[in-house]
Formats: sequence, structure tokens, C-alpha cells
Amino acid sequence: MRLVMIGAGYVGLVSGACFADFGHDVICVDKIESKIEALRNGVIPIFEPGLQKIVEDNQNAGRLQFSTDIAAAVRDADVVFIAVGTPSRRGDGHADLSYVYAAAREIALAVTGFTVIVTKSTVPVGTGDEVERIIRETNPAADVAVVSNPEFLREGAAIADFKRPDRIVIGTEDARAIEVMREVYRPLYLNEAPLLFCERRTSELIKYAANAFLAMKITFINEIADLAERVGADVQKVAKGIGLDKRIGGKFLHAGPGYGGSCFPKDTVALVKTAQDYDSPVRLIEATVAVNDTRKRAMARKIVAACGGDVRGKKVAILGLTFKPNTDDMREAPSLAIIQALQDNGAIVHAYDPEGMAAAKELLPGTTFGKDAYEIAEGADALVLVTEWDEFRALDFRRLGNLMTSAVFVDLRNVYPVREVTRHGFIYHGVGRRNSGA
Repeated sequence: MRLVMIGAGYVGLVSGACFADFGHDVICVDKIESKIEALRNGVIPIFEPGLQKIVEDNQNAGRLQFSTDIAAAVRDADVVFIAVGTPSRRGDGHADLSYVYAAAREIALAVTGFTVIVTKSTVPVGTGDEVERIIRETNPAADVAVVSNPEFLREGAAIADFKRPDRIVIGTEDARAIEVMREVYRPLYLNEAPLLFCERRTSELIKYAANAFLAMKITFINEIADLAERVGADVQKVAKGIGLDKRIGGKFLHAGPGYGGSCFPKDTVALVKTAQDYDSPVRLIEATVAVNDTRKRAMARKIVAACGGDVRGKKVAILGLTFKPNTDDMREAPSLAIIQALQDNGAIVHAYDPEGMAAAKELLPGTTFGKDAYEIAEGADALVLVTEWDEFRALDFRRLGNLMTSAVFVDLRNVYPVREVTRHGFIYHGVGRRNSGA
């Protein structure tokens, strides 16, 4: 099939490349000429494991193209996906849908023959209705069906998520669109990926409800972690104990410094705003947003306490800056609030991240960046693990102990057993577990 992806950002590029890998003919369109030129030359603007090869392979096979010309790309398309950004709107927290609506207008002017228009972007309930209204107002003769097909891609595991999804949600009641979407996803038939067909508004709400539930699960275990510290329990064992209950499950029950990234922060706020607009408040999600916002600076206070209650003039070394491993995404990363709070308290911060430092340098003025964990640890009064990259999972604590001024290790991801760290003379501070320095 001939597919067009409007937006060559994270969702559009990954989805377009994977669709091409299935054998579809795909054109990814973006208005940023420098991005398109880079993609044509094999330069990928994001870090996502495995994406480079898929893009190169499908470009070479002629199935994946990049363009800035929406009209030419859409003209002969069977399906046009809208995968543009929907950031939080300044001032009120609602999703900014201006890019979605602008794409809808341009698509309307270019479509020929029956075309399925699919919102892939995360959009509030009712957006599909407005997209359809815009298209029909712009081009009354357009023969289209507007469909909701939300993405459920995890950064760092997006290709596996696309090719082996838990489910594919498709919101439409148009019989022709249903058949087209079945054909789009037919390559996943052998994987037995379930296709859930539902109403368009239901599909839009599924995406927000899923992200909000996962954010709530993370926030729940973080609050249990705080209680575990106070009562002398171990949150990791608590998480395992409740996660073995099949009604709960063990995923997203890892205590830490709070959630970040491009989805959970903005999607939870957008859901809260939508619920308020419909006079149906989602109080659990409101609490989730509030608790997560305060947690990040609370982690900075934990670091200050580990350093004896005062970090003024002390060097704190930060391991990991991105909001999670295997991505270069710094959006809403806990490290941003943590480092800012440490600097507010007079700390001298050095940091290292395998992929996120280019973006972090613009966001964290006053921070010194190093080439690896050992360089930033030299002369440090505390070493803090913020993002659990694989290369931080087997640190040489004997070597670190010889480099550091004070042997203090703050493990905000509970990666290390306490004994493994303390046997090298370190004082250990984790999240939701007994600390060796207590």
C-alpha cells in the first residue's frame, strides 16, 4: 500500500520505517528541510536502537522516501498518517493541536480518490471529529474517512513495540476504512497481534487512559518507597510481592526519581484538562501529576542529606541524564530538576550520559560534562545514579573509591545490592530501602 507519514519526528519516523520494512511504500513528510535532507543522507535525528539500519535498508530498497512536499506525497496515497507533535499548550496545559489541524488542511487540498486519514499523534477526545470537519470544510468533495490509531511505542524499544505490539487500536466505524486498516496491519497477522476496532472517540481515550494508568502505577510505587524507608521495609521486595499478583503485574513497579519523557508528563496533564472541560475530574490523575512534580526535587533533597545536609561547594557526580536508558530524549527528565535543585543549594555538578549530553548542554548551564563515569567521579563528594544505562550496571567501586573525595553512592534506581557497594567502603543510599548510612 502507499502510505504517507506527516511528521518525521519520533513517532512518524519509527512508524514510517517499520511500515516500509513490512513492504509498504512509505513517504515521510516534514516541513523542516534540514531534517529531510539529513534523512535522505542517512543521518537519523534521534537515537533509537535499530532504527538506523531499518531506515538505510528500506531507503536502499526504494520503499522509504523523505519529502517536504505534502501535496505531491498525499496525491496518490491510500493512507495518510498525521504524526506531528502535540506539545502541552503554554498557559493552560491543554494539548496544542495547531500542527494537527494545519496538517489536516493541507491534506484536504491534496487528496484524490478515497483516502483514509489517520491520527497517529496523541490527541484529546474529539480531535478526530474536528479533523474531519476541517477536511470537509476545506474540500467538500474529498472522499475520506478519518481514523484514530494511537501509537504505543516506548522510547528505546520502539521497533520491537511496533513489530510485536500488545494490541493495535483502530477507531472508526467506516466499513471501507476498517478494510484498509486491516490491510495496513496485515503483516502482523502471523504475530497474532490483536486488532481492537472501536469508535473513534473511544480510541482517543484509550491512549490517554493507558498512559495515565502507567504513570499512576509508577507514582504509586514511589510513594510506597517513601513509606518503606520510614518503616524499615524494602520497596523492591514489596514491588515483587504485589507484582506477582496477576491482577497487578510487575511492570512499572520500579521505584525511582519520577517519570519523565515526551508522553507521560504532557498526556496526564492533557487528560486532566479534558476531564475538567467535561466536568468529570480525574482526581487520581491530578494527584499523580502533583506527586510526580514534587518528587524530582525531593530526590535532590535526598542527595543533599546523603552528603551530610550541605552540598555547598561540594562536587556531585551525576550518572545518566536522559529520562530513561536507550534514548537521547531529555524532555521532562528527572535529572533536570535534580541538578537544578543541587545547583540552587550550591553544589558543583559534573555529569555524564551515553547519548543525552548534546541536548543536556543546552538545558543545564553551569554543569560540567565528562567522557565517562570515572572522569566525573574524580574528586567527587557523592556519585548519583539517575538513569540506569547498561554501562552503569557494573561499575568498578574499588576504582571509584580511589578517585572520589567521599565514598557516597546514591542509587536512585536501586540498581545495586547494598552489600556490593558497601564492601568497597561506600555509604549507600537507595530509594525505598534501608541505607547503609542510616
